[in-house]
Amino acid sequence: MFIQNNKKEVKQKFYIEQSITDGNVTFIVEYAESLEGATNTSIAMKLYFAQQVGLKLRQVKILMKDGIVKTEAGALYYLLGDIVSETKMGGIGGFMKKAVSGVVTNESAAKPIYKGTGEILLEPSFKHYILLELKDEKIVVDKGMFFCCSGGIDVKPIMQSTVSSAFLGGEGLFQIALSGTGVVVLESNVPTSEIMEYQINPGEKLKVDGNFAIARTENVKFSVTKSDKNLIGSALNGEGFLNTFECTSKTPGTVWLAPTKPIYNKMNFFDFPFTNNNMNNQ
Repeated sequence: MFIQNNKKEVKQKFYIEQSITDGNVTFIVEYAESLEGATNTSIAMKLYFAQQVGLKLRQVKILMKDGIVKTEAGALYYLLGDIVSETKMGGIGGFMKKAVSGVVTNESAAKPIYKGTGEILLEPSFKHYILLELKDEKIVVDKGMFFCCSGGIDVKPIMQSTVSSAFLGGEGLFQIALSGTGVVVLESNVPTSEIMEYQINPGEKLKVDGNFAIARTENVKFSVTKSDKNLIGSALNGEGFLNTFECTSKTPGTVWLAPTKPIYNKMNFFDFPFTNNNMNNQ
């Protein structure tokens, strides 16, 4: 048994940042106010600057009571209680199909499913987590964002509808479609405070110079179009091609933009010390 330091008050390390309950499953995002495990001056300096800028370690905890959840493969940290896991592959053909789509979407070939009663903790990260509640809805999210969801959500890759969107839009050949009723947890480099929600009316178009649209509703079509009526005009105005989102139904659609996403992507080139790879190498 570990002996705590002889202090008058032992403070809780992790605090609840947000939570949501879906039937028999509760998703909780926790954060650590600070980390105190530095063993050398290099780690101490990194932790000091992390605390100064408000960088927090976060983790997703899932409480289940005869519930079902799906996670990204490799996300599990530990589980406690009467919980069993299974992975549906759909035979050899299904596995090969999922493996190919997994390579191009940055998603795992199979999504583990956990059933039962107990507690699951997923891998901690310095990234941000977005909690969404779908009610018989379908959204398309950027590749690599899916983290976990309740059992009523279907997770599958979808191919871009046009060649231009696949090769010029910066989103790749596939994205991830999430449909059904339940809770979805997305992993993001951008906090929710920096995500903007735009409603697009039927027939209306939203044009974006860059690939920082992180999600859209099913009734919004994604394509890549010229910024001008002709290629010469597009070249002269300096914009070239634009990612275009058009509402194709009789009801409004929604697009979520993260304008600061390209800035964080550029920072990654400077070998920022708090990526998961660098953490594992310490």
